Amino acid sequence: MRRLARLVIHKARRARRRARPKFAPRLVIFDFDGTIGDTLMAGYEILNTLADRFGFRRLEESDLARARAMRTLELLAFLGLPARKLPKVARAGTDLLAARIRSIQPFPGLPELLTELRRRGYRLGIITSNSEKNVRAFLDQHGLDHFDFVRSSSKLLGKAREIRAVRKSGGYKRHHVLFVGDETRDIEACKKAGVRIAAVTWGYNTPQALLALAPDFLAPTPDDILKALEPPSRGKHPGF
Repeated sequence: MRRLARLVIHKARRARRRARPKFAPRLVIFDFDGTIGDTLMAGYEILNTLADRFGFRRLEESDLARARAMRTLELLAFLGLPARKLPKVARAGTDLLAARIRSIQPFPGLPELLTELRRRGYRLGIITSNSEKNVRAFLDQHGLDHFDFVRSSSKLLGKAREIRAVRKSGGYKRHHVLFVGDETRDIEACKKAGVRIAAVTWGYNTPQALLALAPDFLAPTPDDILKALEPPSRGKHPGF
């Protein structure tokens, strides 16, 4: 009887372990530009202003659709913008955006999504290549005081390091984190950091460019972020 009881308990424990969801997020990290704030056209105008100042190619309106299909390094090559100039260009860009930040609007459905995520008990954060000052000014203006932290990456391609730092400081395992972003470089950063990503289609890169890098989830609407947080069933997850 004791042997039978131990066998039953062992099988029950194995069944519980199998039933536990492998993806159980507690923290949702958002990109800012193109994910929360609609900065696409402002960024396009600022880029061309900086092109004249720093001597790289302007992005004409006829090039915009083509540029949205490019990965980050492809775009830099297309513009003729060398990596050594990136830090100065990025700083100048955030300074110019500061003067326009009050005109930037959140994407439709984002305020409601953030409210619902907070209601469900998720911790929320932002990791961005924009400046923390710009992001906080935007959040204050629109009453989006839902975030536990805002971290600014000093490098255009430095988000993976920031994600790892957040995981380490908060004690989060990989399956505790979902990143939400709109660019191919967000997908690349999440793959390096070992966390899942919901790639949104309302931002900078096209759905086709995002799908080419195989994000974990594709989100055409803010409601799809909620679906991405649901446990997967039968090996298939909402968004695909």
